[in-house]
Amino acid sequence: MLLQGLDVVLVKTRFPENIGMAARACANMGCPDIRLVEPERWLPDKARPLATAKGLPVLDGVRVYDDLPAAVAESALVIGTTARVGGWRREILHPSAAASEIVTALRDGNRVSLVFGPEDRGLDNAEISACHRVLTIPTDEASSLNLAQSVLLVLYECAEAMRRAQRAERDADHPAAPHAEKSISAQEQERLVAALKETLLAVDALHGDNPDYFLMPWRRLFGRARLRRHEYDAVMGLCRQVQNALKRQRS
Repeated sequence: MLLQGLDVVLVKTRFPENIGMAARACANMGCPDIRLVEPERWLPDKARPLATAKGLPVLDGVRVYDDLPAAVAESALVIGTTARVGGWRREILHPSAAASEIVTALRDGNRVSLVFGPEDRGLDNAEISACHRVLTIPTDEASSLNLAQSVLLVLYECAEAMRRAQRAERDADHPAAPHAEKSISAQEQERLVAALKETLLAVDALHGDNPDYFLMPWRRLFGRARLRRHEYDAVMGLCRQVQNALKRQRS
């Protein structure tokens, strides 16, 4: 399919009918996978009529997870969606800019997760913190969109970006060589952030009652950089060396 490697992740979805419509949107735009996180009601028989015949293969492949980190663990890039900005929701991307990053990651051989929150309230701050990047769909007076509409709009931008990239490659004298090394996964990035947090706390460089909030710029940086394995090993090694030096100093 056109967007092979892209997972649409639906968090705490309330209505199975919306999952069915999202499956149809995925099929329309060439996205093969939907992952559900703690759905309020997962009733496939309610979802199937809204998926239509074209969306049934996507619907039949749905996987359910207990939490968001588990659902996105394999992905090198995790992009959340939000209608609210400010606070934890900074460096907001337009869907077309997000699509460009998604397509670049997919063409590098990485897995990508596109995360949508529940219909009534969207992603909360903890869920946003699990995302490397955040996008919002510009609207006029009414800021909220139906879940399936949001999925369709963002996937349309991704499909168009992928087609442009494929056309550019065909028109080039020779295709670009793929990267030799994939980016680290979201699960590995979480290990890296945890190691960095421990190190910054140890050197008293992380202050306040909410250190996770002040770690957000690092999360965003790592998400944009899409670190390769040797870069991940280098930063993890640095954290270990700093912590070991502090232990020797205190002993």
